[in-house]
Amino acid sequence: MADLYADLTAADPRVLVGLMAALEAGAADPQQRAMLEAYLTDAALAPGSRVLEVGCGTGAVTRTLRAWRGVRGAVGVDPSPVLLARARELAAGMLGITFEQADGRSLPFAAGAFDAVVFHTVLCHVPSPEDMLREAVRVLCPGGCLAVFEGDYAAATLARGPADPLEVCAAAFREHFVHDPWLVRRLPALVQASGVHVERIRSHGYVEFGPGFMLTSWVDLGADALAGAGRIGSDAAAALKAEARRRVAQGEYFGHIPYMSLIARKADTGAGPSRRGSDAS
Repeated sequence: MADLYADLTAADPRVLVGLMAALEAGAADPQQRAMLEAYLTDAALAPGSRVLEVGCGTGAVTRTLRAWRGVRGAVGVDPSPVLLARARELAAGMLGITFEQADGRSLPFAAGAFDAVVFHTVLCHVPSPEDMLREAVRVLCPGGCLAVFEGDYAAATLARGPADPLEVCAAAFREHFVHDPWLVRRLPALVQASGVHVERIRSHGYVEFGPGFMLTSWVDLGADALAGAGRIGSDAAAALKAEARRRVAQGEYFGHIPYMSLIARKADTGAGPSRRGSDAS
């Protein structure tokens, strides 16, 4: 089945409500926050930077980017007007942050418009990630930074042992919400081929032993996807969710996702003015 994220404009608004909750829950998770801060530190954004997030969803990462030291302005783009409306609500009152509806494969910005471009768990949902990467490099200024953070979703698990029933939720989440769960294994080569130089690759790990974003996304959305596809009944979906929460209450719950962050830089050819470290708007 097609990845929901691959065509958010066609998604059922009721499904998007659950998706928005999962996105914000993930962003609020301390482990997720620590991984985001780690790779943004690696990016070494210069004072006066203008940063673009492609596939911003509800804008949680874009909000962090705007508040990050050295960042003068942050722009988030996403194809979903529903997600963008929520992003604008959550960023109300913040200065220097905007959200625009756009396809990451055809960005409405001039070449060299940004000092940094960020993809945060986006490229695995895109049928042609190389197109998005090339477009990101186009809008990067000479010397600009490309930061990519992606999950190794092929290795993600909810299982505590063989034949664990919750693993069907993990498999369903991959099927319905991830276009290419193996993408992270090819990511360094794809990024390098887009015309930037890879500077740093770092591995990260997320482990969930209690209520967290995997409970509301991988378990709940996975179970709902199975029921929605007619592969299990609503009672079975409810039972899977209840089993996950029983494990939480008993201290038996487990979830794990490996992640990778990658920092790359566009060559500073000297052919034109670099925005890096400037106060250009």
